[in-house]
Amino acid sequence: MTQLNGKVAIVTGGARGIGAACAEALAAAGAHVVVNDINPPTEVIERIERAGGSATEAIGDVTDRQAAQRIVDTTVAQHGGLDILVTNAAYSDRRLFYEADLDEFQKTIDVCMWGPFNFLLYASRAMIAQGRGGSIVCVSSPHAYKAIPGAMAYNMAKAAIDQMARTAACELAEHRIRVNIVHPGWTDTPGERKFFHEEELQRRGSELPWGRLAQPHEIARGVVFLCDPESDYINGATLSIDGGALLPFDQMFRVKNRPQ
Repeated sequence: MTQLNGKVAIVTGGARGIGAACAEALAAAGAHVVVNDINPPTEVIERIERAGGSATEAIGDVTDRQAAQRIVDTTVAQHGGLDILVTNAAYSDRRLFYEADLDEFQKTIDVCMWGPFNFLLYASRAMIAQGRGGSIVCVSSPHAYKAIPGAMAYNMAKAAIDQMARTAACELAEHRIRVNIVHPGWTDTPGERKFFHEEELQRRGSELPWGRLAQPHEIARGVVFLCDPESDYINGATLSIDGGALLPFDQMFRVKNRPQ
C-alpha cells in the first residue's frame, strides 16, 4: 500500500473532479494535502477530514504567478516543506479556432499552460532548497498529441505541458525531483457537463472500449502511484489511464465484441 506519511502535497484545481479525487487519495495515503482552487474547496477538505486525513485550503488563481509563489511559500512555512505537487487545474473553451472568442482562447492557454508552469517553478525551487527530492505529477491529456477539432487552445496547452514536464524531469533529476505525466481518458467530471448533456455522456461512454467513462478516483490512483517513494525509478514517464480508448482498433470491433 502506498505510504506517504509525513509528506506534504499541493494539488491545484482540487475543488472538484480529478483534482478533488487526487487530493483525497493523497490524504488517504498519509500526506497532508494543500488543496488549491480558485473557489473554496470546502467539501473536499471536509471529506478528507471525515476520513481521518489532513488537509488545508489555498485559494488562488493558478494564472497569478504571485499567488502561486505565496501558496508554495506558505505551505513550506506552515508544514515544514513540500514533497509532492500535482498540477491539475484546467479550463477549456470549445470552438473552431477561426470562430474563437480570443479572450476564452487566451484563458485556456493561461490556465492550462502557464498555471502548471507557475506552480512547477516555485515548487521546484522549494524542493531544491530542501534538498530531499520530491515528486511532481502534471495532469495532461491525450489532447497533447491528438488534434481534436474545436479544442485548439486546449490541444496546444496540453502539448506544451508534456514538453514542459519532460524538460523539467531532465533538469531536476540531479536534485532527485521526479516529474511525470498522467493522461486521463474521457473522465466523468463536472467539467464535462459544460460540453455534453447527461444522456450524451452515457451514450458516448458506452462506445468506448471499456464501455464507460473513467471515474476521477481511477485517475487519482495513478497519480498516487507516481508519487509513491516506491516509484522512485519512474521519471519523465507518461501514464495513460484511458481504458484503451486510443488503441488503434476498429470502432465496430470495440462495440460488438466487448466482454459483457
